[in-house]
Amino acid sequence: MKHDLIIEAIDVVKHFGDGGNWLSKSPVVQAVDGVSLQVRRGETFAIVGESGCGKSTLARVLMRLLSPTSGSVLFDGKEVSTTTGAALQSLRREMQFIFQDPFSSLNPRMTVGKLVGEPLEVHAPELSAQQRREKVADLLRKVGLRAEYAGRYPHEFSGGQRQRIGIARALASGPRLIIGDEPVSALDVSVQAQVINLLGDLSRDMGLTLVVIAHDLGVIRHMSDRVAVMYLGRIVESGTTEEVYTSPRHPYTKALLASIPTMGGKQGDRKATVLGEMPSPSAPPSGCRFHTRCPYAQAKCKTDAPALQGAGTDDHQVACHFWETIPNEAVIAETPQKTEAVEARFALYRNATDGGTVTHLLNQSTKRN
Repeated sequence: MKHDLIIEAIDVVKHFGDGGNWLSKSPVVQAVDGVSLQVRRGETFAIVGESGCGKSTLARVLMRLLSPTSGSVLFDGKEVSTTTGAALQSLRREMQFIFQDPFSSLNPRMTVGKLVGEPLEVHAPELSAQQRREKVADLLRKVGLRAEYAGRYPHEFSGGQRQRIGIARALASGPRLIIGDEPVSALDVSVQAQVINLLGDLSRDMGLTLVVIAHDLGVIRHMSDRVAVMYLGRIVESGTTEEVYTSPRHPYTKALLASIPTMGGKQGDRKATVLGEMPSPSAPPSGCRFHTRCPYAQAKCKTDAPALQGAGTDDHQVACHFWETIPNEAVIAETPQKTEAVEARFALYRNATDGGTVTHLLNQSTKRN
């Protein structure tokens, strides 16, 4: 229902470059090309796909860090893409961004207290210096850091701790929506679990809506409610996480899921059916953009671009002309609802928070392999 939506993208297009002139050739990069999606209040919505498919660009357009070439982005029913001035500053309070690299997203010359407190100076100027310090201490505790860390600098922390600082900074303005661009990809595996569990806890406790860009499909299944699969600037499949993972309809989605590693590195009978490499976004194929790599492509796929259509339920949509006739192989049949690898990863964090020892779990994992 419309009133349940917190953010909506309508035919969003983002191209880079002007095409050049008679003196030079500057190709237009079609990073995002006609994307529509809806994110509901309180859910975790994931956007997945290969590197270069346009996920991060789309996230920045949703956040108004980039202006779209065309199309609309609505936040609470209000246009975002043309917002400026005081209205844009007010919007920034409601929408916050977690960057991929915790090493470069924090100013090394500022203390943690200053980094986390800066949004309060902008969005809550009525607070006194003492009140800001108390708020910063509360935010640090909320993300699992000590209040006394406020006097330290970013270089004194590990990658996971820096990302927690980035999350605390994002929470400072009291947002309703947080967009995370690969928020854990730069972290060690065990630290990833901690940060992801933290995001889940914060979302539940504070009523946040999360939009997460990610490569790790196992992690996405663990933390998201709905997922959209992007390929070369367009969404090719979307739906609830359970529907997309257990009953994928697009050949590209099936190939992505077949590539999820299992314990011991064995994939059994799950075969990735994708061919070749993704074409350049500056020269995308005509028709269905996936037809150059699809083993089921037919003549129509080369000329007609498929639109998203229902694939069994209102939530599940797929952009494929022949999804109903493509064999629905058991691509995910051997992938349990939560793989051993993913469960072991999150068990590390749960066990540590329960007072257990991480070493014991690692030893058990090593013996199994």
